[in-house]
Amino acid sequence: MLPIDQILPELKQTLEQTATALLQAPPGAGKTTRVPLALLDAPWRDDRKILMLEPRRLAARSAARFMASQLSEKPGQTVGYRTRLDTRVSGATRVEVVTEGILTRLIQADPMLQDYAAVLFDEFHERSLQADLGLALVRESQQVLREDLRLLVMSATLDTAPIARVLGDVPVISSEGRAFPVEVLYRPAPSQVRPTRTVDRVVAVVQEALAEQSGSVLVFLPGAGEIRRVEQQLRGRVADDVVLAPLYGNLKSEEQDRAISPAPEGERKVVLATAIAETSLIIEGVRVVIDSGQQRRAVFDPNSGMTRLMTGRVSKASAEQRKGRAGRIEPGVCYRLWSESEQFGLADFTPPEIREADLAPLVLELAQWGARTPDQVAWIDPPPQAHWHQAVTLLQWLDMLDADGAITGHGKAARELGVHPRLAHMVLRGRELGLPVLAADLAALLSERDLLGPGAGADMHERVRVLQGEGGRRNLDPSRLKSIRQAAKRLVNGSYEPGPVPTEFEVGRLLAQAYPDRIGRRRSRHAPRYQLSNGKGATLREDDALARHDWLVAADLDGKTRESMIYLAAPVEVRDLEQDLASHIDERAEAMWDDRRGTVIARRVRRLGELVLEETALPQPAPELIQQGLLNAVRHKGLDSLPWSGAARQWQARVRLLAQTFPGEWPDVSDDTLLACLDTWLAPFLAGMQRWADLQRLDLIPALQSLLDYREQQRLDELAPTSLTIPTGQTVSLDYTADNGPVLAAKLQAMFGWNETPRLAGARIPVVIHLLSPAQRPLAVTADLASFWRNAYPEVRKDMRGRYPKHPWPEDPLTAEAQQGTKKRPAR
Repeated sequence: MLPIDQILPELKQTLEQTATALLQAPPGAGKTTRVPLALLDAPWRDDRKILMLEPRRLAARSAARFMASQLSEKPGQTVGYRTRLDTRVSGATRVEVVTEGILTRLIQADPMLQDYAAVLFDEFHERSLQADLGLALVRESQQVLREDLRLLVMSATLDTAPIARVLGDVPVISSEGRAFPVEVLYRPAPSQVRPTRTVDRVVAVVQEALAEQSGSVLVFLPGAGEIRRVEQQLRGRVADDVVLAPLYGNLKSEEQDRAISPAPEGERKVVLATAIAETSLIIEGVRVVIDSGQQRRAVFDPNSGMTRLMTGRVSKASAEQRKGRAGRIEPGVCYRLWSESEQFGLADFTPPEIREADLAPLVLELAQWGARTPDQVAWIDPPPQAHWHQAVTLLQWLDMLDADGAITGHGKAARELGVHPRLAHMVLRGRELGLPVLAADLAALLSERDLLGPGAGADMHERVRVLQGEGGRRNLDPSRLKSIRQAAKRLVNGSYEPGPVPTEFEVGRLLAQAYPDRIGRRRSRHAPRYQLSNGKGATLREDDALARHDWLVAADLDGKTRESMIYLAAPVEVRDLEQDLASHIDERAEAMWDDRRGTVIARRVRRLGELVLEETALPQPAPELIQQGLLNAVRHKGLDSLPWSGAARQWQARVRLLAQTFPGEWPDVSDDTLLACLDTWLAPFLAGMQRWADLQRLDLIPALQSLLDYREQQRLDELAPTSLTIPTGQTVSLDYTADNGPVLAAKLQAMFGWNETPRLAGARIPVVIHLLSPAQRPLAVTADLASFWRNAYPEVRKDMRGRYPKHPWPEDPLTAEAQQGTKKRPAR
């Protein structure tokens, strides 16, 4: 009996009374395999199916197989599963276990989900992008179309607060786990060990655990590369009765099954796994966990449009999940490769994928659903604005969304293909270009992990040849080749009949359709370094066969900010770009600043993104073009290159002070913002200028003041005056650029009689007063004059009256007459 069995009656009764519930059940409780079967006899099911979502293909297959075995059946009978490349369902299937992307396609095809009685979200704490989207769509369908549709969110470490905000006041049912105690042993890196030696540390701790502990060992590593290196080092260092079993998403299915199955009689296993083993999977015989403390996440950069794999620390929640795998069958041990003090510094939870993912597929799905803006959907965590905007821009570039964000006919056709919008666009354009099979092959290859793996070079043409049986490669997984070919066949509009092997330039021509922002032109004769059409830099390994080409299309890069490494690419001919991307090639007159010549260079340029396809000099450029060249010079040199006067910097500081004090009421005039909007405030004042020397004579204050309307200029003088009148009657300038400004600096004796500190910005900001000695050196700094006269002045008077006897130091400065010079001589 499993712990979940004790709460199944309560769960079933709850779902009879309400349509939505949350189930919190720790690892080992049995929720994944017990709950779907328990709901089969629910009266509200009415012979409709139960749909359960799993975040990973391996987990979906494993859960379906286990449930089918409980019924003495095979998958595809009462219990079946659907993943993108593998389906086992039949007319008899009543429980469907699917990966999360399948749900989106089901509900788009039938928003009422008429064939289903309930949707179960398993392991929801992982917060994948598709799970968040799926929950939003199912919830809307339930509220608008299907009040009887049951919705159950299940998780091992569920933080119910954010979900409750979306689902409302729904019942939360908790189950006890079946976890034995797990001893935690911390094994931080010795101070002399560099952080890059994680693999060596893992190997050492594995050997320690095998020597000191019984049972099989589960090792968590960030990725397949680390798994291979650890496996290689352990070969020959472990006993003959120890089986090394890698476990990651790109393995053959039989190798994955071997990793999660029990060790042979008389042997023990060391399973080397990624985060794929954190949840859902049952790995038999494990009572020792070794946690490297690292995880690899895909993080999207909206500025470059690229996704980068980042290795970072696990969260506390993930660490607890991993630890729990050691206590499933008996008391266990968890070795953590960090210190106990570092444990306290871990983040509580891993960020939801929606905060870091490429949102193009999600935005296209929502456009099909009818939502054009993110605020039209009830999110647990809303998508970042920058990511959403980048996705919309890309989809409009690909003609999948119109100017208003509505899905186009091309977008609908692309969404039906079930691949990333970039690849879908390539497939559709490939049909138009007479290359349907090649486009399908490329889309299938790029939808999966690299067929050839690391060390095989970047040539996509080679991958196509291997897929078509021409590459002569050995040691490839036949099941992977078969599944990729099947995926390609599904993308061909007609029969899948490969003809002659395509040329490498045909491969590049199609990749340019999917990745027009990653077309690269070689920019160095001495190294394979490229400028991409998105303005970023990229490089190939020098020994790569593609390094001889001047023009490439990069299909996969590591996404680094400064210069990315190209992992997959193909050469492309400029004439194909000119023909296929003609509508996106921009021709215009430009003026650029030439720092070497110290002048503006005018030219007519044809560009594809940031790449210059052709340029010709303009001998007599228009004055407006010269002015744009001067603005480009400022952008190149920086805002400090402008002729800033002290008064101009004071003006900027005054407005910035008011912008901070009255948020939203004053413009942002920081250097970054001013540099970004030169066309708005500076360009109108460059009329007639031809040279940099002309610009250096410009008075910036009128240009800056153009950012304020007449009323704002009056309010500026009122709220942040340039000067104040002190007790001597003198007018003293305020320094708004000083640290902790605004600052008024005056001789101490000139301030006699001034008890209250002057305040600016509607009395919200006190003036910081620098009280100076007769030698104009600071004696005190205060924003509270009354306190200074009362508490600090007596000590200052005591110290200074002997040093400056000609200057007055009265006992009561508030009644003394303010004066700038020495003591007044008595009248004769």
